[in-house]
Order: sequence, then structure tokens, then C-alpha cells
Amino acid sequence: MNQPPRTARPRLPAFAPVPVKRRADGWTPVRQAEFIGVLAETGSVRAAAEFVGMARETAYRLRRKPGAEEFARAWDVALRNARARFGWSLRGVDGADTMVPPKVSPDELWRRIVDGRWRPLLRRGKYVGSVHKPDNSALLSHIAQLDRSLRAERKALRRAVRSQALKNADLRQPSRRSGRGEGGR
Repeated sequence: MNQPPRTARPRLPAFAPVPVKRRADGWTPVRQAEFIGVLAETGSVRAAAEFVGMARETAYRLRRKPGAEEFARAWDVALRNARARFGWSLRGVDGADTMVPPKVSPDELWRRIVDGRWRPLLRRGKYVGSVHKPDNSALLSHIAQLDRSLRAERKALRRAVRSQALKNADLRQPSRRSGRGEGGR
């Protein structure tokens, strides 16, 4: 049997975490790796920083620190992978590639529900794989969209039923113009 040729999957490079002071609420090596993984997944620095519980500005500050060369290279590769995955290579004013994420369409939302999220894992400071998790926020967003559309449809249906009932009630009532019933002289 002939098997289809394997396509090269984009890979994130292994990188040495940026040396920072150890703090429970700081940029730990695990947070740095998860940030890079989510950045590759979403293409959004803001979303990746929120995912790891840090501010976007601190991510840029971490990138500029001395010893962050490998982290910056992994960041660039992650953005390139996201751009290729989502097809975001739009030309900017100066001719450079600019990443502009599109609004989430119903098809994209459904893809997020089905595909879920990938979370990179570190063991002893080395990347060992990813865990697939459902994207519950996409599912909840989809349910909210369905609820809003059904609510609007129910409202329109009630309006139509009421107007039809009023028309039927007007047709059944006898004419009041003559002041007499149908059998009058």
C-alpha cells in the first residue's frame, strides 16, 4: 500500500529559558515554554500572556533581557508558525508582513471546538510534548451564539403568531357598521 508522503510539521525550537529571579508569580521556565506554545497556537502575544497569567508588557520586557536570545528566536518561530497556520501573511504599508488576526467566524469557532487546544509540557526544563485539551471557551461562545439566535427566532415567531391571532379574531367578529345583525330588515 502506498502511504501519502509525510508533511513536515512546524516545530518549535528547544530553548534555554531566560534567566530570571525565582518568583512564584514570575516568568518561570514552565510559563515561558507555555507562553511560546500558546503563541504558536494563537499568534497573539496578548492571548499567550493571559494564558500563562502574565501581562503582555512583561513578555516584551522578558524578550529584551540579556540572555533571552534563544527565547526571542523561539518567539519569532512561534509567530511564523501561527502566521503559516492561519494564513495571516498580509502586506503592511511598508511592504513588511503584518499579522492581523481575523474576526472569529462560525466556521473558525467550530474548528476551535473540534480541534481543542494544545498545551506544551516541560520536564526538567526540556520540552517533551503537548497535551490536547478541549477549548471550553469556544464551546461556551458557540452555545451563547446559538442561544442569542434562538431567542431572536422565538421572539419573531411570537410576534407572527400574535399578529395572525389578531387577524383571525377580526375576521370572526360580526360587522358593527350596520348596528344590526345579519338577519336585520
